[in-house]
Amino acid sequence: MNDSIATHADQDAGVLFSSRTAQKEKGMKPKPKAGLKNRRKAIQVVMFGMFRLAAVINGLALLVILYFLVVKGWRAINWEFLTQPPMDSMTRGGILPCIVGTICLSLGAIIVALPIGMASAIYLHEYARPGRLVRLIRLGINNLAGVPSVVFGLFGLALFVVWLKFGVSILSGALTLGAMTLPVIIGSSEEALRAVPDTYREASLGLGATKWQTIYRVVLPASLPGILTGAILGISRAAGETAPIMFTAAVFFTPSLPASIFDEIMALPYHIYVLATAGTEIETTRPLQYGTALVLIVLVLGLNLVAIIYRFRLRKKMQ
Repeated sequence: MNDSIATHADQDAGVLFSSRTAQKEKGMKPKPKAGLKNRRKAIQVVMFGMFRLAAVINGLALLVILYFLVVKGWRAINWEFLTQPPMDSMTRGGILPCIVGTICLSLGAIIVALPIGMASAIYLHEYARPGRLVRLIRLGINNLAGVPSVVFGLFGLALFVVWLKFGVSILSGALTLGAMTLPVIIGSSEEALRAVPDTYREASLGLGATKWQTIYRVVLPASLPGILTGAILGISRAAGETAPIMFTAAVFFTPSLPASIFDEIMALPYHIYVLATAGTEIETTRPLQYGTALVLIVLVLGLNLVAIIYRFRLRKKMQ
């Protein structure tokens, strides 16, 4: 009986001690001061306000550019402008060879860059062991993304046009633009692969699949929307470049459409440059310049829209 009473007394004392200790620890936690809380809230409001302002500025800049081009160039756009080649020293006629050439170069660049970029990203993220070599490769890719486009143009001229003897052609221009867009595609593809949860890989490997089967059937389908984002950025950059193609693919004037990948072509960016700087009647062709620029933007937006719709359907299908 005495032992039972002693046991209950010890338990009550332990409960009382633990409750007092908890109250003491709770009381020792410093409560945030009202001034500090208000300061943090004010900093958050200011930073989010700056982010919103930056987004608004970018959106307004795009709208201003589009408005300017529409106002200046819509009068030049008609059926003849879109379906005929330039005529009379490019002061009349249309831009059909330029549209076809730009589409060929953009799609050719993506055909070249997308498989190589995806394969490089898969190796860097899925197979390569972290170490100095991988860090050097990533450093080289990041530096390659900052190289001016004219340097890529000279590289394409030396390698594809002269050394490999492809000449000034669609093939040389597509290979040059593909090399220029590789860093963007590799970076976005690697980030897309990194975003796939490791549980997907573990579940697939646990079911007996090989590493390649896991990558091909599980990881790549889950990361494909992110990879397409890089492809969209690559198309946008490839379609609007002038310096790389002026050395490798584009010519001043050709009235015929290309018949093979070894033919030289006209392109919208280079055509705008020619009309604005080297034309015979620059002021006379000013509406044609704005109209060509407007068509180029619409063409890039159209290519991007197709890729965005396909990416949206993929995401919906995966969900």
